[in-house]
Amino acid sequence: MLTPMSIVAALAVVPFALVSSASSQSPVVDGTLDAVYVPASDLSTQSVTTGFGDSTLGVVDAANGSELDGLHAVVNGGVLYLFLGGNLESNFNKLELFIDCRSGGQNRLPGNNPDVDYNALNRMGDDGSGNGLTFDTCFSADFYLTTTCGGTPIAMYANIAQLLTDGGGTGAYIGTGTPGSVAIDNAEFGVKVAINNSNVAGVGGGSSSGAGVSTGIEIAIPLTLLGYDAATQKNIKICAAINGGGHDYLSNQFLAPLAPLSNNLAEPRNVNLSVIDGNQYAVLVVDANEPDCPAVPPACPADFNGDGMIDGSDLATVLGGWGTSSGDCNGDSTTDGSDLAVVLSAWGPCV
Repeated sequence: MLTPMSIVAALAVVPFALVSSASSQSPVVDGTLDAVYVPASDLSTQSVTTGFGDSTLGVVDAANGSELDGLHAVVNGGVLYLFLGGNLESNFNKLELFIDCRSGGQNRLPGNNPDVDYNALNRMGDDGSGNGLTFDTCFSADFYLTTTCGGTPIAMYANIAQLLTDGGGTGAYIGTGTPGSVAIDNAEFGVKVAINNSNVAGVGGGSSSGAGVSTGIEIAIPLTLLGYDAATQKNIKICAAINGGGHDYLSNQFLAPLAPLSNNLAEPRNVNLSVIDGNQYAVLVVDANEPDCPAVPPACPADFNGDGMIDGSDLATVLGGWGTSSGDCNGDSTTDGSDLAVVLSAWGPCV
């Protein structure tokens, strides 16, 4: 059985410099945007119309679509607070949240991570062929949280896990709650999660801007649980995405957002965010002088599984992602004949 310190001990946390907001008041974790979040504007704003349906119900519990409209973040009293405006469809769609807050971590999900929420991480990770969800060049996840909602009556559920550089580690189910009224409040790990699904604005109904959405998913995580280590990394990087109910079909809803007009990314194991323009993560800046390495195109963009060869497995990725962005290797967010030509012309060892 997991103890309150089991994840913390495994993280080998070192002392950190406490980061605080300008206000001494902490946000109330209830799925509604508080004025104490800094900055007042979104840290990241969605610019891609949701491919997972626009929720039109306007009630706190049920939603008939999923979208991520905007991200706010603040640290107060040794706790990271996140607010993600939008909706999480009450059909058990998943919010996948990855946090990079120390040295090490995982740039590509392996196949030996902790088994949480029906083996979610390993469903997105390497299946033994060298694939696995790959983040932007400058993002290596150290911590994972996933939450979902559904059932009758509608309830929400959440799980957490540490992401060690070589896999392994510890994960935990942290509880259940009721959207709009009873947050998940895990006393063992200090994590809180709340959902208010009443949003009817944002990136649906033809809109391509998520600005101004004030209800959604709200999360609180102690810095000690994250393994935050200001000696190696002060700024906190956040990558959030909406996934299918089996952690098996990534939407086009990422924060920071994908390239405009992006389609759903589909099979997570075949997604390599580093070949998509821009960075698909936001940065909570603690030290403005700390550099973030720039996103650069990989030397061999057609090598989807990173094995140093362009071969049949890479061809299969292009053919399997045809018409979507999951097999795109020329940066236009669509897998088509031009990507097939790139693969065929580069056949053999990466050079």
